[in-house]
Amino acid sequence: MKIRIIELPLDFGASRRGSDMGPSAMRLAGLKEILSALGHRCSEHFPGIPAPVMEFTEEGDPGAKFLVPITEACAKLASETERALEEGYFPLILGGDHSIAIGSLSGLGAFYRKRKISWGCLWIDAHGDFNTQETSPSGNIHGMILAAACGFGRPELTRLYGDFVKLDPAKTVLAGVRDLDAGEKELMRKAGVTVYTMTDIDRRGIADAARSIISFFKGKAERLHVSVDMDAMDPAIAPGVGIPLSGGFSHREVLLLAEELAASGLLGSAEIVEVNPVLDVRNRTARMAVEIAGRLLGGRIY
Repeated sequence: MKIRIIELPLDFGASRRGSDMGPSAMRLAGLKEILSALGHRCSEHFPGIPAPVMEFTEEGDPGAKFLVPITEACAKLASETERALEEGYFPLILGGDHSIAIGSLSGLGAFYRKRKISWGCLWIDAHGDFNTQETSPSGNIHGMILAAACGFGRPELTRLYGDFVKLDPAKTVLAGVRDLDAGEKELMRKAGVTVYTMTDIDRRGIADAARSIISFFKGKAERLHVSVDMDAMDPAIAPGVGIPLSGGFSHREVLLLAEELAASGLLGSAEIVEVNPVLDVRNRTARMAVEIAGRLLGGRIY
């Protein structure tokens, strides 16, 4: 497979700094070497998409912090994501915080819309990221991105890279959720997204939950994008994230899910975000992220 690695080292969407170094940490953890060993041909959009320095950038509206620099950088990511697909590559997008996903989802949405291809998104995350400016308790844009891609929120976000709904909420699944704000929970129900909380996964077991998720998409989508926020993992395994929250995926659970997704034949793109080396221990979180990427792209023990 031809893979294009696209980096956006942006950490304006969250309160804690450091995730801008995530792409570099994943490279140091051997991402390209692992993918090459699997037989993939990797090209890189290098250097990464440029992002301004936060210390010299105005925050702007406290209800949607750093909206201007985020949308400017994400418009570039949308263009690069769409171009990768047009050229026959599998886009593997590295962040940065999860605010970068409005760029990747917009590029994917534009590409699939033009070709009338149905697609869906599996959002692996401890959080819903389904707030709007009205419901967000923090004003941090990384918590608004999935809602924006589904057509809810600030027009600067919903209309990024074209005035159309980027992602159909009926073809959107969240997995690993264990922390939701009241307002976003209500909006998620209204929008009609499908949610697998960690409690749901505990009840069903990861194997059954993975089969259920894949069955859901096979009935609705021709292509699947997987967006992995590393805070979906339990912080005992992946400590280097901005918002660690106990009770997340174990090492074995997330790798089983990744292998099942790879075997589904649906996967057309992937994204890994929120690796924060400042908060990490001996690059453990970046190594975990690289292992997830390898399993999503066909890696197996035997």
